Amino acid sequence: MPGLSELFRKYKREEKVEKKTKAKEMPGKTFLKAMPLRDLSDLDAVKNEVRSGNILILRITPLANKSIEDVKRAVNELCEFVESVGGDIARLGEERVVVCPPNVKIWREKAPVASEPIPTAA
Repeated sequence: MPGLSELFRKYKREEKVEKKTKAKEMPGKTFLKAMPLRDLSDLDAVKNEVRSGNILILRITPLANKSIEDVKRAVNELCEFVESVGGDIARLGEERVVVCPPNVKIWREKAPVASEPIPTAA
């Protein structure tokens, strides 16, 4: 009986073949992609992916290790870009940012207002 690692290797090989054939066949697909943000020049690739309709999870730690000012610049530029195309952006913890195209919105839980009763389980 094959082990899990063999099954995953087989799946990866099949996936690579499918990617080559299906990428051209399905232009309307939305992909979730993860990538590190190492330099400000990476922002062009991020913007192109979002324009293509993909969702990106960016790990900002590599850029933060170089310069916090560059991180601020990058986040401000991404916020302006996302606003201009009608997309959405949010922080995922301390190290990651998610950037979405116009057809995807990020759900944000509203904080309870002090005057409203807080719902409790019965």
